[in-house]
Amino acid sequence: MFTPLEKVGIICLSVVGFQILRSIFRVIYNNILGPALNLNVDVTKAGSWAVVTGSTDGLGKAYAEALAAKGMNIVLISRSIEKLENVGLAIEEKYKVRTKLIVADFTGGSAVYQKIEKDLFGVEIGVLINNVGMSYPYPEYFIDMPNKQTVYQDIIQCNIFSVTNMCQIVLPQMVERGKGVIVNVSSSSALLPSPLLTVYGATKAFVDKFSTDLSIEYSKKGIVIQSILPGYVATKMSKIRRSTWMAPSAPKYVSRALLSIGIEDRTTGYFPHKLMVDTVHLIQSISPRLAIWVILRTMENIRRRATKKNIPH
Repeated sequence: MFTPLEKVGIICLSVVGFQILRSIFRVIYNNILGPALNLNVDVTKAGSWAVVTGSTDGLGKAYAEALAAKGMNIVLISRSIEKLENVGLAIEEKYKVRTKLIVADFTGGSAVYQKIEKDLFGVEIGVLINNVGMSYPYPEYFIDMPNKQTVYQDIIQCNIFSVTNMCQIVLPQMVERGKGVIVNVSSSSALLPSPLLTVYGATKAFVDKFSTDLSIEYSKKGIVIQSILPGYVATKMSKIRRSTWMAPSAPKYVSRALLSIGIEDRTTGYFPHKLMVDTVHLIQSISPRLAIWVILRTMENIRRRATKKNIPH
């Protein structure tokens, strides 16, 4: 016979054990079983065209190429007509799909979206990848950023207004057809302390929250809305030149992230990035001060190296 205290202990251990097993199963399901059983969404059935913002470099270009490889026509939106033409031509020649090019500077205000809406009129959009985004030129303390008024305004316009307005443009036709996929690219910085990238991290937290609640609103309409929160990826924006296991190339990251659509509405999209986020959260749970100290020192070291390269300060 167990004493009352022992019974309580057994119950507590059982609950903890169940939660651990549940977490392990969720990881296995999300990263192995779900994709292996093809439980992710077939994006090609959502419509004939995919729209990708910020599509001439990094993740945006990788998403555009990956969707074209599946046979989707691609609307490429970026601010450089030269880059748009180069990427569009390469995609058409390699994947034998159609492309449509839209020149847009997402720091330009509301007039930008009037033009985009006009250019997208009559296009059956099955997938929207809200990828365009801006970060700091280098980590910096909030009031010490050179040209901070312009830098912060551009980040807010590009990271928040683009996602909100592109969803306003594309969602109505998806709802009317009862199907569609929207991927809003947030960042792991939305989940973790982001000192010296304060405005950037805050805008990405908006993207994550917006996506989560929008998914609840429109999942019953047949729309899949995903918040994707990548860690470091070897892109021009991250300034990481060589890919590693923890910082994969953009094509490798996107190939994994696409498998999660329909399985996870909110995900890092790449298992090593989940490990990184979970590790930081574990350190925070043990010692919040230690976690913040490590992150702050890391950002200060990056800032120090950047300012030594003749960056104005």
